[in-house]
Amino acid sequence: MKLQGLKVMVVGGAGYIGSHMVKLLCKEGTSVVVLDDLSSGYRDAVVAGAELVVGSAADAKLLDELFRRYRFDAVMHFASFIQVGESVVEPAKYYANNVATTLTLLDAMRAAGVLRFIFSSTAAVYGDPEYVPINEVHPKNPINPYGRSKWMVEQVLEDYDRAYGLKSVCLRYFNAAGADPEGELGERHVPETHLIPLVLQAASGRRDAICVFGTDYDTPDGTCIRDYIHVADLCDAHALALQRLLGGGESGHFNLGNGQGFSVKEVIDTARRVTGRAIPVRYEARRAGDPPRLVADAGLARAQLGWQPKRADLETIVADAWAWERKHPWG
Repeated sequence: MKLQGLKVMVVGGAGYIGSHMVKLLCKEGTSVVVLDDLSSGYRDAVVAGAELVVGSAADAKLLDELFRRYRFDAVMHFASFIQVGESVVEPAKYYANNVATTLTLLDAMRAAGVLRFIFSSTAAVYGDPEYVPINEVHPKNPINPYGRSKWMVEQVLEDYDRAYGLKSVCLRYFNAAGADPEGELGERHVPETHLIPLVLQAASGRRDAICVFGTDYDTPDGTCIRDYIHVADLCDAHALALQRLLGGGESGHFNLGNGQGFSVKEVIDTARRVTGRAIPVRYEARRAGDPPRLVADAGLARAQLGWQPKRADLETIVADAWAWERKHPWG
């Protein structure tokens, strides 16, 4: 990858995906400044070689100071609230952080003449799928404030491209999972809501059991099917998207997924094989709003970015996450 000598601001670079991205950029010889308020990120997740500025992208004065001090080539934005359930209960929090703060960041970029932006979006912009696998032209009908907040930003970015020439790539994640293959970084959300770390917490004894919500879906084993993508593969796609923009490429929107789905039961069975542990399961009623299948068509990212996932196998994803869980029993 041709990232050596660049200077990039990574907003939210102390969080799960952001910290993995910072590590990749530093390995490639990029000069990285992380802006993170540490509300959900961790100081020790920012790898050596990156500079950490503790603060918020909502702070316009701080942003202006940083853009004056550094001559950034691009900005990568990972600092969003991501809990779907919380977004339904506290929509104001999500619109303030995910939308209004992003506008503050974009306007600071414009003022400084920094016109390349990589945005972490989500499959939640699609809402309940009308067909599977989901491609980028699928109708956008988000069903919760989290998904709506991301879709709003995507539309803002289209307008900013037309009006101001601010080029962006929006990357729509399906289910980010796994951990740094070298064991330096991993997933530690509080509270944790993602299936694979929850299953592994049950395997390690930090959790009594894993709850399975619904066993009567129209799927082969009755449980929901999701598309899991390794965090390292996500980061590779971000690096390729950055290269696209720095090479003069146009703005774009790309799904990031493996194109294959695994059911909740398949994830649990895989975790049992990988860990060699018994994993207790509690079966509960369906959760409202859980579609039976969410699987990506990521052909556009492969074709236009040259992206090729390297750690797509579910056992690899679970094994990397298990190595992190065993090394770092955060409970």
